[in-house]
Amino acid sequence: MDVGGKVKKGAGGRKGGGPKKKPVSRSVKAGLQFPVGRIGRYLKKGRYSQRVGTGAPVYLAAVLEYLAAEVLELAGNAARDNKKNRIIPRHVLLAVRNDEELGKLLAGVTIAHGGVIPNINPILLPKKTDKAPKEPKSPSKATKSPKKA
Repeated sequence: MDVGGKVKKGAGGRKGGGPKKKPVSRSVKAGLQFPVGRIGRYLKKGRYSQRVGTGAPVYLAAVLEYLAAEVLELAGNAARDNKKNRIIPRHVLLAVRNDEELGKLLAGVTIAHGGVIPNINPILLPKKTDKAPKEPKSPSKATKSPKKA
């Protein structure tokens, strides 16, 4: 017994040295795939502010995960449209540029090996010729029958 009459606790605050609890990461607690701890470390080391709250890296990880999932989903659809199994930079570019909100977010971004969106200005396209019966150019001559000399 101790001087105060209390029983000393075991390692890490456990009485009697019971089984050690398995550590649970903050990503698992938040239900995320992106690393909350690493993002928190980057926020601190980046010196964006003097102090970083506990919720900040969780929120940022959730936002980044959402954006990544959105881009990957659209790029996967673009790959499927082109009958491909693999996403290539071209598919990412098509996905981003064809989506209004992502296009606005990544407006100043160049995607390497992405190419350009296919676009031809309508003015440059050839004139459409109608296959309907041709009408004479001057209506006054159309009514008169040809004169025989």
